[in-house]
Amino acid sequence: MYAVLMTGGKQYRVEAGSTLVVEKVGGEPGSSVTFDRILLVGDGDAVTVGSPTVAGASVSATVLGEALGPKIVVFKFKQKVKYRRRTGHRQHLTRLRIDSISADGKTVKAQPPEPATPKAAATTLRTPRRAGKAQAAKPTRGQAATETAAPAEPEPKPSRRRAAPEAPESAEQPSSAPKRARRTKASSETEATEAAEKASSAQETKAKPRTRRTTKPNTESAKEE
Repeated sequence: MYAVLMTGGKQYRVEAGSTLVVEKVGGEPGSSVTFDRILLVGDGDAVTVGSPTVAGASVSATVLGEALGPKIVVFKFKQKVKYRRRTGHRQHLTRLRIDSISADGKTVKAQPPEPATPKAAATTLRTPRRAGKAQAAKPTRGQAATETAAPAEPEPKPSRRRAAPEAPESAEQPSSAPKRARRTKASSETEATEAAEKASSAQETKAKPRTRRTTKPNTESAKEE
């Protein structure tokens, strides 16, 4: 069964056991409130519409507490005049729990809420995420200060490059590069004479005058003229 009630200028569709927030209603938390302005009552396929209210229908609720609506800012402004007014507002509301709906001598009550029980303290310890791996015992501060373990040297990784094949051992080893001939006094004198001859030949070629090439006049063409 459900009903449509009116309070605070607004309409709400409620059922037994539901909670809603309405405009502020007088009453302390835990007290009961009854609404008699019921506009519609529905029970399965049967729907009763009031004109304007349903006679003999009522909804009872329990006050859970008070609340505040969203903040609304009111700002007043006038042009060409130093007039500014800013005001804020939050509407006072009340939270309710619907206990029962009664209409045509029939009453539908909500199930009583379960009492809140404190959470029992957990007695079992949490298992580590990686239970399979043994966790190493951490040293205390005193042990860490006195005992300093040297870091273990990492093992060298094997190289992936293929080893070059070894050359077969031959009976006769190839001779090394020929040694440079020893420079003697006679060889140095011959080198000096050759250098002097080259220098003198170069000077002679530079001293020769360059002959100018001349063209012979064409005598046959001159005779014809």
